[in-house]
Amino acid sequence: MSITVIIEANVTDFDKWLSLYNGLEDQRRAAGIEVQAFRNQDKPKTSFVIGTAPSKEIFFDFFNSPERLSIQKSVITEKPKITFLEQA
Repeated sequence: MSITVIIEANVTDFDKWLSLYNGLEDQRRAAGIEVQAFRNQDKPKTSFVIGTAPSKEIFFDFFNSPERLSIQKSVITEKPKITFLEQA
């Protein structure tokens, strides 16, 4: 059963972050992770990613990949907040 994931992150430059995020689409797809990116209307430097992953383990394999971590180091200002949800 898949899980729903919500990631909130503060970024230095939303457009740069979005470009880097989009560059990992093939890697996410290969892992079975389907997500969409959003910008907080009231805080334009706050990004949200909402979607599904096959499991927490698969999500963390992707999330801790060198490619994804390089994005965090370059444009994310603090540790992202991650929430995992399961359907009731």
